[in-house]
Amino acid sequence: MADSDTPDLPGLLPDAVHRSVKPGTALLRLETTHAREGILDGAWWPRSRDIGAELPSLISALAEHLGPVTRVGLDGSAWDELPTRVTVDGRIVHIDSFPVADDTVLITRGDRDHFSLMLVPPDTSPDAARAAMARAIRADNVTDARQILIDTDGDTPPTPS
Repeated sequence: MADSDTPDLPGLLPDAVHRSVKPGTALLRLETTHAREGILDGAWWPRSRDIGAELPSLISALAEHLGPVTRVGLDGSAWDELPTRVTVDGRIVHIDSFPVADDTVLITRGDRDHFSLMLVPPDTSPDAARAAMARAIRADNVTDARQILIDTDGDTPPTPS
C-alpha cells in the first residue's frame, strides 16, 4: 500500500516503517486497529541508549496521534542515566523506572489508558528490526517482546543481573 493509500484513522499512526526518516525522528509503529487485542500495542526502535536524546521524539510522535502522554515506564538499567521527568512540547512527562524488562516500554495517556511498546535494541539490524516491529503490531500477536526479538533474529537485550 502506498503512503497515500494509508487510511487516516484518528489516533493511529500510519504504517510507515519503509519510509525514510530524518535524523531525530522516532522509529515507531503502532497497531492500526481499534480493538487492541494483541499483547503489544506497537514497537519503538531508538537509535541509542541515551534516553534524553531518544524519548522526546517518541513522546512527540505519540502525542501527535494519540493525545498527551503523561507517563513513560521503562527499565532504568537499560538506559544511560534516567531522569524522573522530561518536558516535551511544553508538557511534563513523568518517567517511571520499573523492572518491566529491557524489551518493553509502557506509555500512559490520560489517567488509565496504557500502551505497551516493544523496544527494539538500537544495534538491531534494519531487516531484523522491521520484521520484529511488523510482528509486534499484528492484531493477533500473542508473543511477548523478548520472544519476538529472538524469533526475528533481533538483538535481544542482555538480562540485567
